[in-house]
Amino acid sequence: MIERTTTIGSLLETNPEKAEILINAGMHCLGCPASQAETLEEACDVHGIDVEELLEKLNA
Repeated sequence: MIERTTTIGSLLETNPEKAEILINAGMHCLGCPASQAETLEEACDVHGIDVEELLEKLNA
């Protein structure tokens, strides 16, 4: 299960197919080294994305 504390790096390492969901949500900097250590919650805060909505899509 993907959680708000899951880092972008670990999410993409274990579920690379989820990158499209993140990109469609507005996270276009997935390859940036800094983003790899960010949690989903931190990334959502930076990009103005509702973390709960994103988690629903990622865990569907």
